[in-house]
Amino acid sequence: MKWVRKCLTEWRVALMLLTRLPVGRIGDTVPDLAAVLWAFPLVGILVGGVIAGSYIILHLLGLPVFLAAILALTAGLIVTGGLHEDGLADCADGFGGGKARAQKLTIMKDSQVGSFGVLALIILMSARMAALTNLPATANTIILIVTLAMISRLMMVFYLYVLPAARTNGLGNQASNPELVSVLAATVICIPALMYCGNVIVPSLITATGTALGFAWLAKRQVGGQTGDVCGACQLLSETAGWVIMAGMITSGGK
Repeated sequence: MKWVRKCLTEWRVALMLLTRLPVGRIGDTVPDLAAVLWAFPLVGILVGGVIAGSYIILHLLGLPVFLAAILALTAGLIVTGGLHEDGLADCADGFGGGKARAQKLTIMKDSQVGSFGVLALIILMSARMAALTNLPATANTIILIVTLAMISRLMMVFYLYVLPAARTNGLGNQASNPELVSVLAATVICIPALMYCGNVIVPSLITATGTALGFAWLAKRQVGGQTGDVCGACQLLSETAGWVIMAGMITSGGK
């Protein structure tokens, strides 16, 4: 029972980190951030389920697909508080507006959003809406979206395990260098969803992984490693890339 309580506490801390959902009082003993990373894919099940479920329900209720997609993405933003979108905007501003590494990190820490951040969000949210509108209102769509939500959050775990922390403080530093068992547990959690999807998820999985690897290379060159913003941007970029490929396959298959 003690192990179960420990896992539940870590799951609640992961929810607190990645969503704006109320989790109640954690207690006097709060787990280290690195210890809760195994639960990140579980958060993906919840967030992906909210987006996919909202889209399917609204579509079946007769709303136009574009409006259903907008409202479904809004539901996802309410759950996460726009956490990953904020990370993407900060990275775009820092990478695009700074010259030296220290200047880039300072810009990323600034709460104000610049032109690079605004443009990045417009482009990415447009891509997400366009991709979602091309997905059919079926149970398979829910499974695919939930799986990509899990995988994209697994990429965050890999970032925190592989990439050095770019700052000496902040969430990226506190959650870095997790134990290998936590990384393996997060990976194992994703396997059943991948197996259920079968070969249809492979192109999206390859694209999402390639996007995460490419952004990891860029972050290493730009700021020397990962931060909380970098991890959040990785999640959003890799998930969206998977959506785009999935929508493209479905659209081309229907012709």
